[in-house]
Amino acid sequence: MPFNSYFPDFFTAAILEWKLLLKPDKFKDILIESLRFLLNDNRVIIYAFVITNNHIHLIWQVSDAYKPTDVQHSFMKYTARVILEELRNNHQKVLALFEVNAKDRRYQIWERNPLSISLFSKNLFLQKLDYIHYNPVRAGLCTLPETYKYSSAAFFLMVINPGNSYHIMKDNAVGKEHQQRRKRQPFLFV
Repeated sequence: MPFNSYFPDFFTAAILEWKLLLKPDKFKDILIESLRFLLNDNRVIIYAFVITNNHIHLIWQVSDAYKPTDVQHSFMKYTARVILEELRNNHQKVLALFEVNAKDRRYQIWERNPLSISLFSKNLFLQKLDYIHYNPVRAGLCTLPETYKYSSAAFFLMVINPGNSYHIMKDNAVGKEHQQRRKRQPFLFV
């Protein structure tokens, strides 16, 4: 699928009221699996990511076959549904923290209106890349970006250690296909 119509986007979504819902890895894994599906289905190219205890940052590019807002909405809706199911089945007390009783929903996982910024220049891309990778360091979750499990920092630093870094690239590694797709993109500045 072509990836020529849209610039990469810096995307941020936060858990409702910045609650620490994503602290247990099983909830981060739900996000990883959803991103892996979008990647394997050729809906997106994922350049960078980090998942902390209460939010996710991505640099991704949406395929020409989809609208960026549709992919974002789909990602957030699906992950919210799976997280709510886990909370209903195993964490009723935590579920109560997400009750909002709004007109259109009883529970809400994500803050409304996630941030999405088109990265139309090399400097902006690199600034957001750095911001993403140092986010867990600033949050006190690690001392070096490449040691944080739910980040692409190790990939960018070429310190690939599958036991220490969680990669959502195809085949759980830096696959040739992913590398080739990245090289074909005219806006990539590396």
